[in-house]
Amino acid sequence: MNDVKPHSAACERNRDPILGVLREVFAERRDVLEIGSGTGQHAVHFAAAMPWLRWQTSDREENLPGIRAWLADANLPNTPVPLRLDVAQQPWPLQSCDAVFSANTLHIMSWAEVEALFDGIGRVLAAGGVLAIYGPFNIDGRFTSDSNEAFDRALRAAVPHRGIRDAAEVDALAARQGLNLMADHALPANNRCRVWRR
Repeated sequence: MNDVKPHSAACERNRDPILGVLREVFAERRDVLEIGSGTGQHAVHFAAAMPWLRWQTSDREENLPGIRAWLADANLPNTPVPLRLDVAQQPWPLQSCDAVFSANTLHIMSWAEVEALFDGIGRVLAAGGVLAIYGPFNIDGRFTSDSNEAFDRALRAAVPHRGIRDAAEVDALAARQGLNLMADHALPANNRCRVWRR
């Protein structure tokens, strides 16, 4: 494989706390769509630890070579080739799944893209399906830590449409798609893994 494997130190740090949540909430799932797979590190870690899942990676075109490199190196039987997926472009390249996972994506998308993300999830997630999203969230319009406030300020300074999203506003988007919050796990470094069921 000629593609260089990208590396995220944050993925290495957060993968096991996230896995602790996913083992439970994806225990009865079979087909997971990961939206915004980034480097591909989460995919190979989670797919190896949860072999009963078919872990479908996806991301924008520019990130696919790195994801392919990680998948090729791991050579797992439950990780098909990554899909090119831009949440704002319809239709999505997948018809149906019974679980969706996304990490550290909502705060780098515009709010219109976050809305498009949930619209797309509404089209592909089966009845009884589970959605898990990891990352920083504000609670009741407030930052949960000084570090998150500084992170939000840096995001908006770099790209004005970015920023940490409020949990209640995200829950409202989920509710429009028939998704009800079933769990909200506080994880290290002031991040959360929020889980909804359809």
